Amino acid sequence: MHDISAPSLTPRTRGRTVARRLAALAVGLASLAAGLVTAQPAAAASGLTAVPYSGLKLSLDAEKDFRQLGAAVQGVEAQSGAVSKVSALSVAQSRQHTGQASLCHDTGLDGSLKYDGFCWDKADDTSNSWSTNGGWTPQGLTGSHDASPSGTVDGHHLYLASWYWGNGGSNLNKFGRVSIAESTGSSVSYGHVLLVQPTGQGASANFKPVTNVHADGVVWYGNKLFVANGGELQVYDMRHLWKMDSRSERTGIVNGVSSARWHDYALPMVARYQTVPQGTNVRACAPATGDKPCLSSLSLDRSKTPDALVSGEYRDRDAGGGGRVIRWNLNAATALPEADGSASVGSATADAAYSSPVWRMQGVATDGTYYYMSGECPKGWVPDPKNDDGYYCIHRAEVGAEPRVLTKSPPLTQNLSYAPSSGRLWGLNERVNTSNGKRVVFSLDPTP
Repeated sequence: MHDISAPSLTPRTRGRTVARRLAALAVGLASLAAGLVTAQPAAAASGLTAVPYSGLKLSLDAEKDFRQLGAAVQGVEAQSGAVSKVSALSVAQSRQHTGQASLCHDTGLDGSLKYDGFCWDKADDTSNSWSTNGGWTPQGLTGSHDASPSGTVDGHHLYLASWYWGNGGSNLNKFGRVSIAESTGSSVSYGHVLLVQPTGQGASANFKPVTNVHADGVVWYGNKLFVANGGELQVYDMRHLWKMDSRSERTGIVNGVSSARWHDYALPMVARYQTVPQGTNVRACAPATGDKPCLSSLSLDRSKTPDALVSGEYRDRDAGGGGRVIRWNLNAATALPEADGSASVGSATADAAYSSPVWRMQGVATDGTYYYMSGECPKGWVPDPKNDDGYYCIHRAEVGAEPRVLTKSPPLTQNLSYAPSSGRLWGLNERVNTSNGKRVVFSLDPTP
């Protein structure tokens, strides 16, 4: 979730890269020969352990953070010619950007897992939120495999990533966007969509950019899009994807003309849940303990009834393991968290929670049997697990059991997403390299 160290922008020489790969391979083979490996040394707990969850809530002010937002969306759309609604497929096929239909960087992934994937274009591969000039950094990943049990939307396999924009270490989280992509195996086309907050009502309705957003995780569920943001869960409605009239720096409607900060498309928020008190900075959540959990990653579990969101908590390296994996039941009829009591829409209580020993857990997903967690590798799996330019690892564990390393993965691997329609595990990474890039979107078969 957080690329907290200064990015290394100097590419490695070929000889040094080969040497490191050979060294990592030798260490990995030695570890495998010795037997299964624990997820992290010096973790507070060795297994994926159940912990209390009844005090963990997604709180919703139904009037302010649901009905008023919905009225504002209707007001914007009622203004003649201000915005037009488009489909996710049309954004993906816009060819606003074209990527590479293959893995363009070294990933560290185990070849026996039949991995595959694609890359962004050069600008998105090398953008840098930590630069004073500003840039975008990817975080979450979801797709049509989450949106529909069929695995497709409008008959197509689509993928959606969340990004945050910043311009320097103290100026991160200024804006958020999502990218909707179609990868056919031979081509990659995608478009960027700015996340916006609708305001007002009726003829005075308008919209502004969503700010203070890290877009830590994302899940596309039915017609809704969930964006995790620390102490809040933002909800957007994919039925209200807006095409803008113009491209300019401003965001909103002026004299009947819409614009979304240089973006061709905008997506309005329709609900906002919080794990921290109303009025509190959403970045002030507290991982590992207490009743203000952090939503640092997000995925969907369709293996049980009801469907559930699965959130993961990131903890800084010095804090060790202990980040929680939390399940939040969903209401399929509303495509929203299952409300407490008899209300169809309202605050929701967690259904289960587990403490994970994986250090710097940046993503978690489940196939119904195993939980897959991206984070730092154990000692012995990589030359230097504290080097943000080195591989991460994907760990696998059943509840109550000790995690084992499934495979190494790209540097700073972020969210994971399991596709039940194909049985594949998806992920992406955020590593900054402004020269050659290091980012990929990958998938693998976790059950070789």
